Amino acid sequence: MYNQDRDVIINALDHATDSCGLSDALLISTQLASQCASAKNQVDHPAWDQVADRISKMNNTQIADMIRVGTARFHLLNKAEQLNIIRVNQQRQRDADSAHPRAESIDDAMSRLAHAGCSQDRVVELLKDLDIEPTLTAHPTETRRRTVLDKQTQVAKCIVALRDPNLSSRQRDDISTKLDRVISMMLMTDEIRAERLGVPDEVKNGIYFLTTTIWETVPKLYEDIVFAANQVFGKDQSKIVANELPTILQYRSWIGGDRDGNPSVTAQVTKQTLGQMRDAAKALWDTELANLRHILSVSSRRVDLGTEIQDAIERDIKWITDQGHFSQRRFEPIRIRITQMRARLASDDTYTSAILLDDLQLIRRALHHAGLHEHAETGPLSNAIIRARVFGLHLATLDIRQHSQIHNAAVAELLKLSGVRKDFESCSEDEKIAILENELRNARPLTPIDAPLTEPTTQVLDTLRVVLNAVRSEPESIRSWIISMTHHVSDMLSVLLLMKEIGLYRPKNNDQPAMSLVHVVPLFETIQDLELAPVLMDQTLNNPEFLEHLRAINQDQSVEQEVMLGYSDSNKDGGFLMANVALAAAQRQVAEVFLKNNTRLRYFHGRGGTIGRGGGRAGRAILAAPQGARTGRIRFTEQGEVITFRYALPEMAHRHLEQIVHASLIASSKINTPTRDEELELLAHQLACTARDAYRDLIDDPMFWDWFIAASPIEHIGAMPIASRPVSRATGSALNFDRLRAIPWVFSWGQMRALVPGWYGIGSAIQCASSTQIEQLNHAAQRPFVSTVLENASQELARARMPILRRYASGAPHGDAMFKRIESEFNTTKDAVLKATGKDDLMSHSPVVGQSIDDRNPWTDILNLAQIELLKRFTNADQCEQVELKLILHASINAIASAMQSTG
Repeated sequence: MYNQDRDVIINALDHATDSCGLSDALLISTQLASQCASAKNQVDHPAWDQVADRISKMNNTQIADMIRVGTARFHLLNKAEQLNIIRVNQQRQRDADSAHPRAESIDDAMSRLAHAGCSQDRVVELLKDLDIEPTLTAHPTETRRRTVLDKQTQVAKCIVALRDPNLSSRQRDDISTKLDRVISMMLMTDEIRAERLGVPDEVKNGIYFLTTTIWETVPKLYEDIVFAANQVFGKDQSKIVANELPTILQYRSWIGGDRDGNPSVTAQVTKQTLGQMRDAAKALWDTELANLRHILSVSSRRVDLGTEIQDAIERDIKWITDQGHFSQRRFEPIRIRITQMRARLASDDTYTSAILLDDLQLIRRALHHAGLHEHAETGPLSNAIIRARVFGLHLATLDIRQHSQIHNAAVAELLKLSGVRKDFESCSEDEKIAILENELRNARPLTPIDAPLTEPTTQVLDTLRVVLNAVRSEPESIRSWIISMTHHVSDMLSVLLLMKEIGLYRPKNNDQPAMSLVHVVPLFETIQDLELAPVLMDQTLNNPEFLEHLRAINQDQSVEQEVMLGYSDSNKDGGFLMANVALAAAQRQVAEVFLKNNTRLRYFHGRGGTIGRGGGRAGRAILAAPQGARTGRIRFTEQGEVITFRYALPEMAHRHLEQIVHASLIASSKINTPTRDEELELLAHQLACTARDAYRDLIDDPMFWDWFIAASPIEHIGAMPIASRPVSRATGSALNFDRLRAIPWVFSWGQMRALVPGWYGIGSAIQCASSTQIEQLNHAAQRPFVSTVLENASQELARARMPILRRYASGAPHGDAMFKRIESEFNTTKDAVLKATGKDDLMSHSPVVGQSIDDRNPWTDILNLAQIELLKRFTNADQCEQVELKLILHASINAIASAMQSTG
């Protein structure tokens, strides 16, 4: 079926290019791709020079046309692959039965739990402990415009429609014509935005997915859980009811709240973001309630709905403005109550998520009282109750994130103004803690009335005021303040002191209990911070002032603290293997600290989309986590192109979420949990240290940075208008490795087809291992953590293309030396990974993906060779010509990102 879909797409592209005057570009691209295919991975094959020479003779317009055709081709192939994933999954569902459930489904999880001896009561406990919170971010990794994404969705609908064997000839022709029309319009649409996205635009993009596929998909997961429980435990004996399940899944967002390195995210912007999300939620709920009102036409003359609903109607009689309508519907109390709910939703700012849920539960009880149990527990009302729990009227809970330096500077300024301490920032850590503890116990505010404050401090305090007003009206609207680059306990206490200044935190005072409204969350990002995290968290959990905050925020229930781990900066800092090993060790050691301190732990994984930034299959990552991290309470970021991939189509969204729930259930149950292997941990650490040394030797080489800046398209990536957040902290001569963000770092290596952040150093590490250690690694190759690391590295090695890197490298200073160094490590790593896995093919674990990589390579190669030619022309062009070349270069970056299915 995939080949059939692919043929349909290729034929449609052929028709569209002809109608758009791009048939020559398609023909030339096909010829050049064929030449690149003949070269395979041979660095010195003459085809590379031949293709590059032919491109060099094209004018700018011809290169731009070739890039347009290549971009469209990969957009279409990517959509065909997604549709194939859906089709395969649907076929597996049809082939499955209760004895052989579909892999990584909720049916599969429930079956495995039952076969492992978990009773129904134990399964209920596991479900109660689940709290899965995907977190949408606006990180600049989605290069496609919304209009292009919409056209890709239209293409998908046409392809699915053409699969129907019962179509008449006219119907088939009509759909094919529509497909041609959509693709031709795609070819005529600008791929790159004219202006950089603003934060409100990014908020709209996030809202789009929350209000479409995510809103539609979430209730289906609850239905899946009930169905799976009925299958395993029997429908009559099952205790699992959708409306009585805890909120196992909720969404969070950083969009409009993440101000770390993004000056566009101000306090006012955050306030507007909260308003945008509430307005979107209200619009959804108005439609939802209108649908419920239409369906639940129960008459009190037919059944007894009880007095509770009538009492509620009379209590809220002021919300009935149309007395004629009320009289007409007087025997339909559910419809009247829903009319009241819609009226309050439209004009009552005190109508909260909690009240909405109470109203829906009231209707549920009325239906039960009438004996309409099926209507009460399944269908539209059940879905509405689930959505009220998951989305409420806030849609997604917003996080606030800011850098620790900003907080510390604000505290230092307030302490100086109040006369407490003039030199706070130069104090030792012990002195800082003592000062902060004392001020946290002191009821008086630090800021004098009308005191002049610097802009950064004003923004911090104004943002805290926005948070205070938000949580007072809707407690779930904001729940966490995240501290980037958390290095010390004082970083945590500084935020707590700022919260106290505004009223988000109040220490215990006389008979007044402590009060705290927002969680304070550390983010550990560098290798050093990950290594120090266990000690820092032990100190934090034993700090009396922070412990008072924890007890207050958890309202004296089981004390829980969230810890965020950064996958991007740890990789950029220490390389692929060191980042993976350090993250695993930190998770295990921090979990031990929390267990010792009798505190519940929730990990928040700051993963990017690429392997080099912690990407990969989220479900598998959960199952590869250390035992102490398998709590069932988990957060993870979903960024840029990952959001689009996972949520553009409802079936893809459902598959993604069921895999997450499946993995979380299995992991938290502790069944099939590998026993700890301390010898393997020691070996992994030794290998990681050697790999880090090899990686740092590369990036710390005095020749490296000048070469990287000149060889890669990094400065053009930084200029692309793909997000409000700057992708780098500096440009031009001021740009250096330390200032460069992780996203453009990984993005650039992907563009050059080297993918260094996903494998570099592993070869040097394994090459230095003894035969005994190699044997130990072979035995451990099937353990979840080891297999995940090796398979992720294998995939990046398979996607890397050394002949292409050579051509990027050769045009920059020290190009030959830098290429030979990277190529040597590539060959060493490839051999080492195959040796460690005992395989003879890098993609033997996933041959379908391997075939896709092989199929994509030739067409991606010509896009790379075109980009290299454009980089040369840009360097030698005058300012006027650079304006034209800049647009084509941006298009080439977008094209290669589409071909590689990843950015940063």
